[in-house]
Amino acid sequence: MTDLSSDILHYTAFTTDPAGGNPAGIVLDASTLDDAAMLAIAADLGYSESAFLTPPPEGLGEPGRAFTIRFFSPKAEVSFCGHATVATAVALAERIGPGALTFATQNGTVPVEVAEVDGALQATLTSVEPYLEEAAGIEEALDILRWRKDDLDAALPPRFAYAGARHLVLAAATRERLADLDYDFDRLAAYMTEHGLTTVQLVWRASEHVFHVRDPFPVGGVVEDPATGAAAAAFGAYLRELGATTPTATLTLHQGEDMGRPGLLAVELREGDPRVHVSGNAVRIPGQEN
Repeated sequence: MTDLSSDILHYTAFTTDPAGGNPAGIVLDASTLDDAAMLAIAADLGYSESAFLTPPPEGLGEPGRAFTIRFFSPKAEVSFCGHATVATAVALAERIGPGALTFATQNGTVPVEVAEVDGALQATLTSVEPYLEEAAGIEEALDILRWRKDDLDAALPPRFAYAGARHLVLAAATRERLADLDYDFDRLAAYMTEHGLTTVQLVWRASEHVFHVRDPFPVGGVVEDPATGAAAAAFGAYLRELGATTPTATLTLHQGEDMGRPGLLAVELREGDPRVHVSGNAVRIPGQEN
């Protein structure tokens, strides 16, 4: 992996402000690290996820611009992570130039396009093909979150949604309900493990194409994820399949505001394309190099 360092990089995604968005650790050449070492690095960093690159499967993508990428939370490997993908793509683009990148993830191939937009690098990832399922155990989930049934937006019913990782989507009826996050950490972690969930995607619809979102992430050892690209992709698929948005749409998701780390995620749905496209900026966090 020519010209790529094995040092740990620190970037934050879905923001142009180092104090905003969702931080990720990045190792651009993890070819000498085993699973235990990657997990130990992720645990030491304490970010929601960290990303580790190794050589790609044979024949994948353009030589020098294709990679295998793995994601670790402080507690375990994660099948797919959107914010760490965006952060890694921007870090790579700063070193090998903008353009097309291809990542082999645990759950499929994820193309990413990096371009300079308004003077900053922006990455757009394309999800694997998504799907929705009826959500199980909703009364239990509401009890764990300390929500009532009338706290839900009846127009956006609970669903399990997948676009590389699996999430429970719950829509709040009010911004106040979304802002008041107070849940049982251990019980939610157990519920999520039982149902194979990566996060719980809590949303509030501000207008037709604008949403505020929050993502509890106890299975990763984190109370809340500041900006969640994988959940954003799943949520785009959720809205489209329910007919809650138009076949072609660009959605704006605000996340991290209630944590003091605001981030901005753009979710694009394209007619005739079952996949979901998630865009955002990423920037290096100064003073954090290892």
